[in-house]
Amino acid sequence: MALSENIEFFAATDVGRVRDHNEDNFLVDKKLALSIVADGMGGHAAGEVASALAVRIIHEEVKKQREVIEKHDREGVSGRAGAKEILGILEVAVQRACARIHEEAKQDANKRGMGTTLSALLIVGAHGFIAHVGDSRIYLLRGGKVQQITEDHTVYNELIKRGKLTRDQIEKVAQKNAITRAVGVYERVEVDTLTIEVLPGDQFLLASDGLHGYIAHTAELEPYFEEQDGETATRELIDLANRKGGKDNITAILVRLGAGDAKDDTRARRLHLKREVLAKMPLFARLSEREMLRIMQVAEVVSYDSGQVVVEEGDRGDELFIMLSGQVRVSRGDAVLTEFGPGEHFGEMALIRAMPRSATITAIEAAELIVLHRADFYEILRKEHELAVKLLWQFLGVLADRLDQTSQDLRSAREELNAEDITNDIFMDAEEEPPATEPRPRDSTLPAPPSDKPSPSDSEAP
Repeated sequence: MALSENIEFFAATDVGRVRDHNEDNFLVDKKLALSIVADGMGGHAAGEVASALAVRIIHEEVKKQREVIEKHDREGVSGRAGAKEILGILEVAVQRACARIHEEAKQDANKRGMGTTLSALLIVGAHGFIAHVGDSRIYLLRGGKVQQITEDHTVYNELIKRGKLTRDQIEKVAQKNAITRAVGVYERVEVDTLTIEVLPGDQFLLASDGLHGYIAHTAELEPYFEEQDGETATRELIDLANRKGGKDNITAILVRLGAGDAKDDTRARRLHLKREVLAKMPLFARLSEREMLRIMQVAEVVSYDSGQVVVEEGDRGDELFIMLSGQVRVSRGDAVLTEFGPGEHFGEMALIRAMPRSATITAIEAAELIVLHRADFYEILRKEHELAVKLLWQFLGVLADRLDQTSQDLRSAREELNAEDITNDIFMDAEEEPPATEPRPRDSTLPAPPSDKPSPSDSEAP
């Protein structure tokens, strides 16, 4: 049974203790395995209109692609192309909702400027697909640990990322909670998308800011994820927000994936190994869990048979390779230079510039390699500014280490070149006269050695 057929959904919403109407909207389609939370904004109940339109239009647009989604569900999401197709479906749906809300606002002065946040989760086969705009959130519980996997599009978060002010200074900013992106305020919006390989036992929480605004640390959510009854868990989350003030509308959707089979267990071990290997690379060592998920989204695993060439000397490549399992041989011409095993990597310079490969890499045995392409790396740099700074900073460290090693190699080579050449002292030319030395006393018991010099009589012969 596919994981998308073994999911439970629990949802609840509440007006809170201050507002007189609920501008939050949500949707759960169990057959599509789609869940959405939207938190509207705008006067004269325009926020409620915006969130309702967003939820309805996105649902309709995704349903139009049901056959494509079900095909991927049956056959599995194959490679980057399949994942991009489904993310494309979600992004197109959000953009159409955005254009529709914007048009509605233009036609009614009372609704001018209305918009909505949006967090959507679609489970297809063994993958979760996320589309996100604004400051609603999606959390993931995996292995007993809760992590936020969406990023808030708020003034507060932007100031934190830029590091211009301290947290205490930011707290004094009047509009720190203002959102920097919303669906419908403009005709188009930048949508954050993410693909996650899901595992049996994973739980997701979609929450409007009326709930997560009262959560100081993700660990506070753990007891609610651990609650056996999902309905009780969502109701208790609503009660938590109301007890702490209930200043805004409150919405929560809890998504729970059921048990898997032996294939899922194997996949879970492989996913854990993939994350572990990536985290040990200097390039990715300082990334947060959410940032690591972003890298894992584009890092595909490719299998090679024994004897198969991974890269050819002289070819231009655009991939970074990281050994997941097996062994490969590095050779230049007929010379074998070294071998690589699990955890080792090669080709990182190809991520930043196109240049011929300096060696041939061949699988010695069946091997699996994590592959990261330059185009995907550049896309992350363009879209994820904070992540881009970390990656480029780490890349500088890698280049500095390379330069250090090259300098050491050159220094060693120079020392060798400057060393005294004593070859001639060891291997004299056979025709070269030996240097003159004092004659040694001859042992009288041995016959005198024959002389090559002709005798006087010989030299005088006609």
